[in-house]
Amino acid sequence: MSEVISIANQKGGVGKTTTAVNLAASLAEKGKKVLLLDIDPQSNATTSLGFTRGDYEFNIYHVLIGSKKLSEVILNTEIKNLKLVPSNIGLVGVEKEFYSPKKKNRELVLKEKLKEVSQKFDFIIIDSPPALGPITINALSASDSVIIPIQCEFFALEGLAQLLNTVSLLKKTINPKLKIKGFLPTMYSKQNNLSKQVLADLSHHFKDKLFHMKKGQECIVVPRNVKIAEAPSFGKPVTTYANISKGSMAYRDLATVIVRG
Repeated sequence: MSEVISIANQKGGVGKTTTAVNLAASLAEKGKKVLLLDIDPQSNATTSLGFTRGDYEFNIYHVLIGSKKLSEVILNTEIKNLKLVPSNIGLVGVEKEFYSPKKKNRELVLKEKLKEVSQKFDFIIIDSPPALGPITINALSASDSVIIPIQCEFFALEGLAQLLNTVSLLKKTINPKLKIKGFLPTMYSKQNNLSKQVLADLSHHFKDKLFHMKKGQECIVVPRNVKIAEAPSFGKPVTTYANISKGSMAYRDLATVIVRG
């Protein structure tokens, strides 16, 4: 069975899609069979792997409304072992479907769809939208765990309580196995005092939920790195675009910890 991991934070601009794409690519690099599921209407994960709207006819929207099977919309990527379920802006229309009075178990639609392919992949990474709407709820309901990227900037922890409450509620009601896999500090700069303070706050409040390569070492942080910012415009993960950059090394370290379990 696949391990299903959602990358979630209702705050935009925190490195959520960057984390989803590069964690998926790094896991694939390690020989794991990985499916990256883009369920964000902005479809940035799809774009980050070099696909444009004209490259595919069907996407996750068609799966969620029941007109296509998940296996029918999976795309091969240029990265060995990594496949993609694309998204596009039409996905915003799925919320109307979910809010239909006739729709039962609307929080479990994605979970049911994933059953078809769960035996074929080692990891399924879900890039969720920056909101706690029905799409993100579906992602969390279908997941074993969630990774929460947090940017090392002002207002970093704003709104986090709402996400944590949602995870706690889903764990009690719909998905008892759901757990927080960890918090991932992103956009970190050693030269920035604010970055250092945010990281210190994270370490104080969530010490046991940060990722470490080895016990006693500093936690894994994703640095503010120009190569990470450039990579999506070339349709590549940073691990491919800039193989030995600090950003690449951070995501490879994260993948190592995830595989280790």
